[in-house]
Amino acid sequence: MSTPRFKPVEEQLAYLNKGVAEVIPEDELKQKLENSVKSEKPLRVYLGVDPTAPDIHLGHTVVLRKLKHFQDMGHTAIFLIGDFSAMIGDPTGRSETRPPLSREEVEVNAQTYLAQVYKILDKDKTEVRYNSEWLGKMSSYDVVRLCGHYRLARMLEREDFRSRLENNLPIAVHELLYPLLTAYDAVMLKSDVELGATEQKFNILVHREIQREYGLSPQVVCTMPILVGLDGQRKMSKSLGNYVGITEAPEEMFGKMMSIPDELMWPYYELVTDRAPNEIAELQKEVADGKLHPMDAKMRLAEEVVGDFQGVEAGRKAAENFQRVFRDRQAPEEAPVSKIARGPSKKLTALLVELKLAPSKSEAERLIKQHGVEIDGACVEDPRKEIDLSKPYEFLLRAGKKKFLRVVVE
Repeated sequence: MSTPRFKPVEEQLAYLNKGVAEVIPEDELKQKLENSVKSEKPLRVYLGVDPTAPDIHLGHTVVLRKLKHFQDMGHTAIFLIGDFSAMIGDPTGRSETRPPLSREEVEVNAQTYLAQVYKILDKDKTEVRYNSEWLGKMSSYDVVRLCGHYRLARMLEREDFRSRLENNLPIAVHELLYPLLTAYDAVMLKSDVELGATEQKFNILVHREIQREYGLSPQVVCTMPILVGLDGQRKMSKSLGNYVGITEAPEEMFGKMMSIPDELMWPYYELVTDRAPNEIAELQKEVADGKLHPMDAKMRLAEEVVGDFQGVEAGRKAAENFQRVFRDRQAPEEAPVSKIARGPSKKLTALLVELKLAPSKSEAERLIKQHGVEIDGACVEDPRKEIDLSKPYEFLLRAGKKKFLRVVVE
């Protein structure tokens, strides 16, 4: 008796819905999966990415990992590089027109992206496409015909466009074309499902409508939440310094992961690992029941994330190093202890001066900018970082190469 090609629909749904913000419409995804099982034909699932920057951080991998989950379930994963659309620039969330990128910039970024996405996706089972394949060949007639399928009033319902109009800020015509041209990607790919971040919802819904206009069965839309950064408050971003780069050194990645607030590790388990929902629920229960220390649960998470991007052995070694340095207190053994009273949040620069780890606030800021300050092994990159002193806790502070201080807030 041959093994079924696909897992039962309910089992697929449980895995595919993990961490998803919204499925539009939910019943259609179930129907498409049922048809897939009956016909033994995989769904065509795609994620479109404009290579507007060369490097990927952990926040970018949330949607990418969901594409992997569809791939795990036997469906066709399509990674679409928006080499044409990147030259236009996605207006989502922008309060001003972004200058288009050059083809050379886009091509360099695209190659870097591919090298990084294969850390998550199975290279041999991933269909990689470039939207210049069809967008670059469209005639002016094709573009006019495409524009005839959508209404301007609907386009101006977008929050970012509406806001610009209300504030008398310019909107370039090519920005209005962006969601239409990327919708044509969905037409050409004949996709069954498209993935994107929650902020991409408007664009992807346009894609669904344009598919219908071209006589295709409209795709299902799956949006993923934005990953909160290491500070536990704002979106993960390089500009905010609250990110984990997936090509960073294993020890640095591990230390950054260990710096997240305890309550944040559960959304991270959901969004940046392949663990099934029942496994995550069991871990949460063990922590709630006192059977598992929160730090141990966080160390498992950190080891898993590092292992995914740097290899299992690198993840194991990073965990061992963290255990030795920060839990077993083996390095540095002689770190002095400084006790400070609880109180309001304080800027790290001021704290460094107060603890005599820097002679002045300007020197403390310079040290941070030179990546010379660590908290529990995680490099601090934002000189504006504030330290919460409102509750008791302990952390190891490093300033420069040899100055260590174990700070106890009590």
